[in-house]
Amino acid sequence: MVIKLGITGGIGSGKSVVSHLLQVMGIPVYIADDESKRLTESDIFIIDQLRSLYGKDIYQNGKLNKSLLASFIFNDPLQAAKVNEIIHPQVRADLRNWFVAHNSNDIVAMESAILVEAGFISEIDYLVMVDAPLEVRLNRVIKRDSSSKELVMSRIKSQMDNEKKKEYAKFIINNDDECLLIPQITALIKQLQL
Repeated sequence: MVIKLGITGGIGSGKSVVSHLLQVMGIPVYIADDESKRLTESDIFIIDQLRSLYGKDIYQNGKLNKSLLASFIFNDPLQAAKVNEIIHPQVRADLRNWFVAHNSNDIVAMESAILVEAGFISEIDYLVMVDAPLEVRLNRVIKRDSSSKELVMSRIKSQMDNEKKKEYAKFIINNDDECLLIPQITALIKQLQL
């Protein structure tokens, strides 16, 4: 039976690095953010629903007008919830199909920053939380995105608190730039294979 892992963590925690290392180790990983973007531009249901909510200009030349969508949902939780109600079920269906397509593997994983918040916890067997101290996360995102500290902090505050997220986690990977990741991931895989 295939073991389904969920990889999550706050912005700048390094969940993408952990997902990449899992892929290098031969474990397929469904990157929910990438797949969500793909579906938002290819899934007829999503396109029709977003157009009916926000008008035909929400798509330009077959591409989602992200800045226009952001103007509707930024600081408006009701609008953000409406968009999530359109997109998340389609991503869930796509994920389930992906799991079926990869059922010959012993372990598969999905990566999502909002795995718990979006209700995908029911789709996995074990949650792996990638964690790092706040200062480390801040510095990573400021450097990566050329953002201000204030903007990064506002993004961090908009996400579920890491301590709350840890309550759902079976495994925690420490990505504090001091602990080595590969031995932690190798130990996780060994533990799953027992």
